[in-house]
Amino acid sequence: MQAALEVTARYCRKEVEEYGQCVASNPSSWQQECHSLKVKVAQCTSSHPIIQKIRAECTGPLTAFEHCLKQNQSSEVNCSEHINKFLACAENVKAPKIGEAVPHHT
Repeated sequence: MQAALEVTARYCRKEVEEYGQCVASNPSSWQQECHSLKVKVAQCTSSHPIIQKIRAECTGPLTAFEHCLKQNQSSEVNCSEHINKFLACAENVKAPKIGEAVPHHT
């Protein structure tokens, strides 16, 4: 979860900040008031070219991290090595050039 949040915060900062401000401003009704902003964050994370490329190029470390989390639900700290490997992979992914297709792994 931490890794996903870091990547999202880096590449969808504007959307995350707007959503966070809305939540902070509407403590009792944020779920209704901020729904459209939550959707914008989700759209950004699923459509941003660099995030798509990170998902494609870092499938192995991401899958290992997710598996670790499932095995260690009560102690996420046991997965710090997996988080670090995923973040290192994500850090090395270069932004796709304009018009470059992002590979999809199935």
